[in-house]
Amino acid sequence: MSKTEELAVPAPAASQQARILVADDQADVREALRLLLKAEGFLTETVNNPAAALEALQTDEFDVVLMDLNYQRDTTSGHEGIDLLSRVQALDSKLPVVVMTAWGSVELAVEAMRRGARDFIQKPWDNQRLLSIIRTQVDLYRTVRRAEWLEAENNLLRAQNRPVFIAESKAMQPLLTLMSRIGPSDANVLITGEHGTGKEVVALTLHALSSRATRPMITVNTGGLPEGTFESELFGHVKGAFTDARADRVGRFELADHGTLFLDEIANVPLKQQAKLLRVLETGEMERVGSSKTRKVDVRVVSATNANLKQEGAEGRFRSDLLFRLNTVELHIPPLRERREDIPLLAAHFLKVYNDRYRKHVGGFVTAAMQRMLEHLWPGNVRELDHSIERAVLVSTGQQIQASDLGLESDKAGSATIEDMSLEEVEYLLIKKALARHSGNISHAAEALGLSRSALYRRMEKYGL
Repeated sequence: MSKTEELAVPAPAASQQARILVADDQADVREALRLLLKAEGFLTETVNNPAAALEALQTDEFDVVLMDLNYQRDTTSGHEGIDLLSRVQALDSKLPVVVMTAWGSVELAVEAMRRGARDFIQKPWDNQRLLSIIRTQVDLYRTVRRAEWLEAENNLLRAQNRPVFIAESKAMQPLLTLMSRIGPSDANVLITGEHGTGKEVVALTLHALSSRATRPMITVNTGGLPEGTFESELFGHVKGAFTDARADRVGRFELADHGTLFLDEIANVPLKQQAKLLRVLETGEMERVGSSKTRKVDVRVVSATNANLKQEGAEGRFRSDLLFRLNTVELHIPPLRERREDIPLLAAHFLKVYNDRYRKHVGGFVTAAMQRMLEHLWPGNVRELDHSIERAVLVSTGQQIQASDLGLESDKAGSATIEDMSLEEVEYLLIKKALARHSGNISHAAEALGLSRSALYRRMEKYGL
């Protein structure tokens, strides 16, 4: 299995009607602004006090806030308006605020601009100037949001591609049948199987089969996320939320809105973070770290693990209610040793991939090499086969891959004495045994080996495990 065709991920649509929040305590002012903005194609929500404005901002998305600085409790000082401005910025520092002041209150407007307002309007206002300011601020805000979105997408999706799904063996047919049935749905799916069986490729295929295929599939290796950055990675953060938060950041859930979120190594989510993940799955609501603004997301969640989550739940390491949310349908991928008919097809595919990548012209496999692959146990499954073919293409000096080019001598490691093994063979064997002893749980295997999770992941990638 490989990935070849690039995924296209659209940024937030710029053509949607802009939404304006109007905050003013005078009913006639609110109605006049609503009619003016409606005639120009804007969607408008009006509120009559700061508390209602904050409530609206916490539940809905707006492009501009147009707000008075004086309200009924204090009609001259502007303190309520300045306080509201500060609280709006705490919710979304990039959301443009345009303030309205009575004629002769220019000093108050200047103070609001110093505090972060983008522009000001004097009452009674000039319709054309007001509309020009609103249009300008909408365009600027959407440009900033689009740049923020595209930057986050580029960081995450640069290497993501559509899958080539090779599965013609009899052992894979039940999986393919079930995938064809549930792929078009929005059902959450749990994919199980040993390391390297191709769980991400199955997730990409499910996404490609769904009505969400034109939207992004965002991948998160939850096992590789440090616990301290888990919330920031999934939910995003606002500037200043913590020491290194120098700018707002879009989280993976927001990036996957109306698309698919793939949570790999789901068994390794820390227990105290599982409740936060469960809440988003149950309500579709989340907040960026450091913000109290609630954002709604529409995400299909596909997760994957090589662990037994029911056993993890029974032993208190995984919440049963979270498993219920994740496991609407379970797909199990057979290991490569149970689908040997696919090995020649997969080997031929990887041979083409690496011939192209390294500009080589290896024509195929000698009989002994193919026999060696068919007999190998493949503890690292398809990923190990992928790495083996890449190595063979690189070291091959002839027109065809020889058995020795594959580097599969490690099958002998189980019977060889440690004195006869290389350092890499010993490390490979120890990692394989630790993973087997801890049922594939990365955290527990890493702890037993005296490694960090990230260090263990690097070694597993190296050995195709």
